[in-house]
Amino acid sequence: MQEGETKMIEALLYAFAGIALIGTVSAASMRDPFDKLIGIGVIAAGVLPLVVYRGYLDVAVAVALIVPVTTIIVLLVCRRDAR
Repeated sequence: MQEGETKMIEALLYAFAGIALIGTVSAASMRDPFDKLIGIGVIAAGVLPLVVYRGYLDVAVAVALIVPVTTIIVLLVCRRDAR
């Protein structure tokens, strides 16, 4: 890799780590379960590229499949609590 490419990849990694941290702060500070889901989605969006960069494609596929399913389950549970 050339030096410019390496710097760009490092910048992207820092950006994705920042996105994950923003999602963490957001999920921790929100009280409403639906708002927490948005924060958890932002965490997943920030962590998934980091997992792919490290070469753990099997873990990335598992995370990409598990996060939406758990989101649906949490939405169903929250809906039951509202009744």
